[in-house]
Amino acid sequence: MKRPKRSTLFLGVAVVAALLAIPGGSFFYESNAGESCARCHEIRPTFDLWRASTHRETNCKACHGGTLTLDMDFHLGNIRRLVKHWKDDAPEQIRIKSADVDRLMKQCRECHRQEFANWEAGPHSITYAEIFLNKDHNTKRRLMDDCLRCHGMFFEGGIRDLVEPTDLKGPWRLKDPSLANKPTIPCLACHAMHREGMPLKKARQKPDNPGPRQEIFRPSLALLDRRQMEHMPNARLPIPAMREGERLVKMSPDQRQALCYQCHSPLAGFQVGYGDDRTPIGVHEGISCLACHDKHRQTTRASCANCHPRLSNCGLDVEKMDTTFLSTKSKHNIHWVKCIDCHPKGVPPRKKPVQAD
Repeated sequence: MKRPKRSTLFLGVAVVAALLAIPGGSFFYESNAGESCARCHEIRPTFDLWRASTHRETNCKACHGGTLTLDMDFHLGNIRRLVKHWKDDAPEQIRIKSADVDRLMKQCRECHRQEFANWEAGPHSITYAEIFLNKDHNTKRRLMDDCLRCHGMFFEGGIRDLVEPTDLKGPWRLKDPSLANKPTIPCLACHAMHREGMPLKKARQKPDNPGPRQEIFRPSLALLDRRQMEHMPNARLPIPAMREGERLVKMSPDQRQALCYQCHSPLAGFQVGYGDDRTPIGVHEGISCLACHDKHRQTTRASCANCHPRLSNCGLDVEKMDTTFLSTKSKHNIHWVKCIDCHPKGVPPRKKPVQAD
């Protein structure tokens, strides 16, 4: 029997040692909840953010994957990062890539099942194919890079790298067909996992905090800035000063809607109803987007009942009035409907409630 050459034997041992070193190293790094990972300078800022975040009681591997995962992309990604360090080509700052988003969303679903189900059933789970191959839209408005500001924040490239042609004639197609069924507004578009805050505790039956001190939104609420690939905290996002003609519109103080305005935004003149703006005026002026729209699913079925009784001041069932709440074909948009729209000859006086015997 012919003996293998010493060089071949040495190579085989080196390969086996390398293969064993990868899971061994992973187990070592996972054993101390990310502290070892933070020894690399580009990981330290993210690690420090996580340690003070609402997710600090969740181990890194719960979201980013661990040694025993069967996801080969995870292991190949670790190998690529290892090679970059060997070549002294490590990035100064960690950026989430489009491929990472899909994997992280699956981990979001593991803990936030109800929120994920609501998002998945709502309009914000719309896909690349539904947005960028929409014939009705594309024949009226030319596709441009600004579309990616809201629909495709994590896409790595410009509009011409995503779809062709970009004219008004079509037919249009995605350059990467694998994007067709992927969401354009994933969880991470509006939520930053590494955001400073306290972990969520189980609610008590009788909160000891008075109403004004109770939490309205979680610290994770933030907008991803596509240009810098960083999240802007919701508290730092502005609520625009909207106008109806020259009149300054009364705005709700609900800071959560500042996030809504980043995509459902007005044109430069800040006039109500122009661009993608939906600022309420008329009978609904001054209320928040979240007063009517469910935060993840965006359903509005219970919106009328949440704020006022079944009967209006006119004695009519508010849900049966001629508005876009009843029918999307109505000429009375629920965001801007006024009493005068249905009472052009003058608003009748309020009916007195019927006295019970």
